[in-house]
Amino acid sequence: MKEKVKVRDRILNVATDLFYHQGFNQTGINQIIAEADIAIGSLYNHFPSKNDLLLAYLRKQEEEWFEGLEKFTQGISHPREKILKFIDYRIAQQQPDFYGCPFIKIIAEIGTQDQQVQQLVEGHKNRQRMLLQGLFQQLDYDGPVDKKLLADNFFLMVEGATVNATISRNIKALEGVKKFIRKMIS
Repeated sequence: MKEKVKVRDRILNVATDLFYHQGFNQTGINQIIAEADIAIGSLYNHFPSKNDLLLAYLRKQEEEWFEGLEKFTQGISHPREKILKFIDYRIAQQQPDFYGCPFIKIIAEIGTQDQQVQQLVEGHKNRQRMLLQGLFQQLDYDGPVDKKLLADNFFLMVEGATVNATISRNIKALEGVKKFIRKMIS
């Protein structure tokens, strides 16, 4: 039983790297099998289809994203500081090996016709949005914009700035969003 977990993890790790760096459509089952150094039967024992492997990849990405955010914000209790750390987390992700948000990339590549993929991607983004709405609701804020509207627009600004940072390979847009939100919630 322990060996099966190792094989499954190896398959998922290889697929994660390939899907993220070269794309889902550009990654073939034979390449995954070769790079994971497994037999074809082992792949299909763990993942009945390439789509099942994609769904596992997206679930893994979501789990790692939120675990990373939790570690990044550990010890911070004030909602204002957590909001600012949210954008710092997105800035910290902008490493040389960052090729963009895996969720945005998958939807851009395969579209929204696969309902399970669409639900996972949409669920991941909604989970971020809900987290931010909760933080904004906790703020002692008496500004001109409703807290929910401010949270939703902050989320959209961060998403757009992340795409911009991926394309331009610099974090200026993310830093600009941080300056803006800092002013709004001070």
